[in-house]
Amino acid sequence: MSNPEQPLVSVVTPFFNTEAYLAECIESVLAQTYRHFEYILANNCSTDRSVEIAEQYAARDPRIRLIHNERFLPQLPNYNQALRRISPNSRYFKMVQADDAIFPRCLEEMVAVAEANPSVGVVSSYRKVGEGIGPLGLPRTKTVMSGREAVRLNLTEDLYLFGTQTAVLVRSDIVRARQPFYAEESFFADVDVVYDILAEHDFAFVHQVLSFTRVEQDSIVGRVRSYNPLILERLLRLKSSGPAYLSPEEQDKYLGEHRRIYRRFLAEAWLRRREPGFWEFHRKGLSRIGEEIDRSRFPIDAVPVVLHHALRPQTAARWLVRRARRLLGRRPNVERSQVRR
Repeated sequence: MSNPEQPLVSVVTPFFNTEAYLAECIESVLAQTYRHFEYILANNCSTDRSVEIAEQYAARDPRIRLIHNERFLPQLPNYNQALRRISPNSRYFKMVQADDAIFPRCLEEMVAVAEANPSVGVVSSYRKVGEGIGPLGLPRTKTVMSGREAVRLNLTEDLYLFGTQTAVLVRSDIVRARQPFYAEESFFADVDVVYDILAEHDFAFVHQVLSFTRVEQDSIVGRVRSYNPLILERLLRLKSSGPAYLSPEEQDKYLGEHRRIYRRFLAEAWLRRREPGFWEFHRKGLSRIGEEIDRSRFPIDAVPVVLHHALRPQTAARWLVRRARRLLGRRPNVERSQVRR
């Protein structure tokens, strides 16, 4: 039973045609050990059974509010309009994306650390990403830190503690003060908003697995995962935010190292003849920092890639088999790896 003496949490799930996963998502929220929450289900003009599923749950639980968009919105405007509907009395906000889920103690553990540390603006935790667990590398004794320290860990150690939207809890007064909450023109809006908040607030991390991020091909994360957005995001973050958190020497070191990694990544994509969507994704991302893909460098940057495969015959053989399957129209099995976000 809901306890009014507990802080109210506004949980929000925007959805569009996610009938395959929506029930699992909703049930994960309703199964929380922390009971004092409202749950906003925001329908973005779905045409499948998603609305029917949402209506069935809303009829059974008074904490659920089902709202409908009058017209279809792109993802970030859709998220922002849903956030404008959270209760003025809520103390914390929790996004749960429609194809993700949270584990039963998620709200309880996150609210507890936030209540114990009023200076904290963002709370995160370990999350299950497909078959992997992340992020990796934070000492188990490290729970609360300054926002600046959390950002520096991301920039210098590539330790992304914040996950996707589903992985974090944010103070509601911060949400209400930012209109819109997510910058709708941003390429990595979830990262940008966390960086902005941590410029003024502390950060807390719960050392438990509290959320699940789906990586299937038709999921929010899965649709761009094959483009390796993390390697692009790190370059953008070092270029745009590095000067505010790193010394000039650190900036030169970490940005230079990652530029070499990124150029090699693009060269390998060139060798693999990646599809137009891949190149458009990275072209748009680089344009945010005033840069372009330099195709003239591909032959040079491809040399270490070729040598790498040449010195590892088994790896090269597997790559050739996958390439042959693609040419023959067969879809190869995709190995899942842990994601450090």
